[in-house]
Amino acid sequence: MPNIASVLKEEIARVARKEVRADTQPLKKSSASHRSDIAALKRRIATLEQMVKRLGRAAGKKLPQAEVGMPAGTFRFSASGLLAQRKRLGLSAAEAGKLLGVSDQSVYKWENGKTRPRASQFALIAALRNMSKKDAAAQLAA
Repeated sequence: MPNIASVLKEEIARVARKEVRADTQPLKKSSASHRSDIAALKRRIATLEQMVKRLGRAAGKKLPQAEVGMPAGTFRFSASGLLAQRKRLGLSAAEAGKLLGVSDQSVYKWENGKTRPRASQFALIAALRNMSKKDAAAQLAA
């Protein structure tokens, strides 16, 4: 037969655990909620920092355009237009790249619409529009 003292001790311990569990359960729930809120805020901060980086880069790209002296929005780049200009001048992609100061691969990607030229290169591309075949050949020879 179990001792009444040990039974009483076990019952007191059981009731105490039950009360502690009841007191700590709301704390655990609020702690989990706060952790998920913190994680969401960290994700939002990360996306906002990425946006700031992108905007900083975009602002940095717009500055050279202002230095060239072209008002914003006066030059519209078209991939098919660049291809047409290059063919009109009878240039290969490598020759057009030499005139523009870029690689032939860059010209190829611009013409296929895979990438766009930097704003600082728009002035050179615009100058290509006003160039004749003789001017292009002379610049390539020099």
